[in-house]
Amino acid sequence: MKFFLSIFTFVFLFFQSGDLEALRNAYSKANLSNDGAKSYIEIADKKSSSDPVISGYKAAAQILEAKVTTEKNKRKTFVKNGATNLETLIKSNPNNVELRVIRMSVQENIPKIVGYSKNLKEDKTFIISNYPKQNAALKTYIRKFAMQSKTMTATEKNSLK
Repeated sequence: MKFFLSIFTFVFLFFQSGDLEALRNAYSKANLSNDGAKSYIEIADKKSSSDPVISGYKAAAQILEAKVTTEKNKRKTFVKNGATNLETLIKSNPNNVELRVIRMSVQENIPKIVGYSKNLKEDKTFIISNYPKQNAALKTYIRKFAMQSKTMTATEKNSLK
């Protein structure tokens, strides 16, 4: 019985991490073009999980949908719903670094007129101070994010080794 439970757990975690890697890869390309954004939104829409990080990427997809929608009157709704979902996830998981990376990324890339950029300094500080405690895959992802970040200074980027 323990053997079957071990196999089930391994398979579950394997596919869960695959989902996360697919979301990370698609998300990192989402702001490069409308096609990248649409591809990311499609991938995120297909994911269903109780994992807060996957839910965070789904919230980011809601916000990103405002960029690619042709219905201008829905843009505000997409941003509001996605931001509310992301904030709820962070409030429930305040020590999750990846959720902070997602929020910082969204806030860096959303037009300033929207007014969703109040957590940039807080998230940057949190990410930098908690970086050493993360696993290797997440450290690599954070470094890649930091290198293109508009908020992090060169010194801060270099501290992420």
